[in-house]
Amino acid sequence: MTAITADRLGKTFTTRIRPTGRFSAARSLFRPELRCIEAVKGVSFEVEEGELVAFLGPNGAGKSTTIKMLMGILQPSEGTARVLGLDPTRDRVELSRYVGAVFGQKSQLWFHLPPSDSFRLLGAIYEIDEDDRKWREAELVERFGLAPYMDVPVRKLSLGERIRCELAASLLPSPLVLFLDEPTIGLDIVAKREIRQLLAEAARIDDTTIFLTSHDMGDIEKVCKRAIIIHHGEVVIDESMKALKHRALSLKHVGVRYALPVDLDLPGLSPVKRTTLAASYEVDTRKHSLAEVVRALASRGELEDITIEDEPLENVIASIYATKSGTEAQAFGSQRGETETRTGEVIHE
Repeated sequence: MTAITADRLGKTFTTRIRPTGRFSAARSLFRPELRCIEAVKGVSFEVEEGELVAFLGPNGAGKSTTIKMLMGILQPSEGTARVLGLDPTRDRVELSRYVGAVFGQKSQLWFHLPPSDSFRLLGAIYEIDEDDRKWREAELVERFGLAPYMDVPVRKLSLGERIRCELAASLLPSPLVLFLDEPTIGLDIVAKREIRQLLAEAARIDDTTIFLTSHDMGDIEKVCKRAIIIHHGEVVIDESMKALKHRALSLKHVGVRYALPVDLDLPGLSPVKRTTLAASYEVDTRKHSLAEVVRALASRGELEDITIEDEPLENVIASIYATKSGTEAQAFGSQRGETETRTGEVIHE
């Protein structure tokens, strides 16, 4: 069953242009100059029940606006949206019973109250039976390890502890869909890893559909199975994380270190970084054989170390951000390869 549907969803904001010049304030009062800004332009996608989807894009791409339309906070200027078969605009009250949200920079917990009080208040707001609430709260406290924090005012919790409580609170009414907007922003490495594990566990145990926006590649790779990339208000990529990672496989980063100085230039391939004893190369496997590159490097002298790494996923996504369409994004690898191999076709030693 489809959990989320966006069909040519669009949102246009109208803003006043700030006037300048003499008597401009008076003129703007009677004849205001307006400007229309298309935040979202005909976005279409579907998310099935139980999917873990990353909704990505640079700042200002329209991610938060899209989420607000899916939650019924904003009304679309065009197109339609359905979440769990409900219209978010017309059925917002009913929909709120089945969706949850965590915003990294906003809190649903009361700042001066301990999480236990906030959980009771949320239970009353969602009209959860008291026995069911207690059972669900106990389950979440055990799963998220919240026992030491439940009676501590939220203002005294660390950011990582607060986010864990936020996530548990959003799962209290057992939502079918969970919207996450930068849930790990500002967290340290250990706290991020814990939150990612908890999210993956929540999706597995509760069969919750997760719709995540994040600029953290760790969140995307560890939690999500599919990526929707939006840019300038339009969807430019919609594919599985496996397919997205495959974009990086053709470009390899090879690093070498020698015991003694050697000639580091190869036919048709020069290092992108070098010292007297070490160098790193970007190798497009569609232009060069990786095995030949390694053999050529090994024949240059006594190797102390060699490393081979894939192109970081964040570089692939950053390249997609820099394009205006999915077609241009697919040309990313070949464009880089052409730059690297203009002086030669194949490496032979």
